[in-house]
Amino acid sequence: MLNRTQAPSFNTIDAIHLLQPEKQVLPNGTPLFVLNVGKEPLVKIEWIFEHKQWSQAAPLLTAACNAMLLNGTTKHSSAEIADFVDFYGAFLQTESSFDQSSVTLYCLSKNLTVVLPLVKEILVAATFPEKELITYQKTQQQKLQVNMQKNDFLARKTFNEQLFGADTAYGCFVQSQHYDALTRTDLLKAYQQIYTANNCTIIASGLLTDDAVKLVTTTFGETDWLGEEVPLMLQLPQSANEKCKLVHREDALQSAIRIGKLSIDKKHPDYVGMRVLNTVLGGYFGSRLMSNIREEKGYTYGIGSNILSMQHASYFYISTEVGAEVCAAAIKEIYKEIKQLREEPIPAQELELVRNYMLGMLLGDLENAFSYADKFKGIYFSGLDYTYYDNLVHTIKTITPKQLQELANTHLQENSFFEVVVGKN
Repeated sequence: MLNRTQAPSFNTIDAIHLLQPEKQVLPNGTPLFVLNVGKEPLVKIEWIFEHKQWSQAAPLLTAACNAMLLNGTTKHSSAEIADFVDFYGAFLQTESSFDQSSVTLYCLSKNLTVVLPLVKEILVAATFPEKELITYQKTQQQKLQVNMQKNDFLARKTFNEQLFGADTAYGCFVQSQHYDALTRTDLLKAYQQIYTANNCTIIASGLLTDDAVKLVTTTFGETDWLGEEVPLMLQLPQSANEKCKLVHREDALQSAIRIGKLSIDKKHPDYVGMRVLNTVLGGYFGSRLMSNIREEKGYTYGIGSNILSMQHASYFYISTEVGAEVCAAAIKEIYKEIKQLREEPIPAQELELVRNYMLGMLLGDLENAFSYADKFKGIYFSGLDYTYYDNLVHTIKTITPKQLQELANTHLQENSFFEVVVGKN
């Protein structure tokens, strides 16, 4: 019988073993990575496309192009595509970020034969109907109008603009007129540049038979969707001279705070150590920022920090919303916690808790076959290999309070931070 008066035993995590994909190169040059993992006859296939060009004159082209991929092809309308996918119990979604656009299919293995040709059709024969474009423009403008009333939305967009520059993909503050500027002609041109075999990486995970892999190879290995090579043309971050910016809203009951700086990327030797330091500061529910500003002061429901490494820039940030009357006090406490990391070593007991949390999260993330694919994407598009995760585990287990204090003094100096407040300060 279970004795509930005794805590369950636990073991330390010595290493995390990640399943690695097998790489193939399709006849047209498209790389295909296969993670044959799992017991259920379910597969996930991702077609990922790089963003190599961005124009300040048309900042929404890549996002709009991706969002409208399922709105019709030369053979099927948007309704017919949706009905077809539903009939076969599949799920098809599109997603666009700063650096990439993707099409993702979840499907039963037995239905790949009929569903994959539809995906190929979407990638080579999307039409972007004018009627669907008008609907997209109006819908997105309405969403933007609603979001512009939210302090946290304004803080994030303003912060990005200050940090990266308004004439970059990472920092552009989208306005309603940017949706008006979208045209079907421009969408088709962007589509023909982005959604090509030579700009595509395919990642397949799940229970993948040899026949399924062969089907992917034959369907997407053809040369009929090869495009011209597009050179990389992106503006690098150009931070504003103004380090502190207040967007005053007289009737605000809450103020949104965003504090941060351009930072190091995953390839930097300090990056994994900074992940540990960030977790101590604001990377989990028991962090110092949460303990102080939420639990002790009661200024907010939630506060957190993060360090994000993208393909062409990286940044560290702290984000929260607080009562307008305590905004200045909250900012003071944030800087106090950062200063303490620079001046005092982290106690051994606190650091041990963070070590166990981070290792547990890494292990807990590997809940299914698709999780291994996500871990692979996390390094592949950053130009890294699996030694990154070995180094991450080793650093979490061995980094010392002194080393973390040195990192804080190197990377968390107050004079390097940008500060944005939307509301009242």
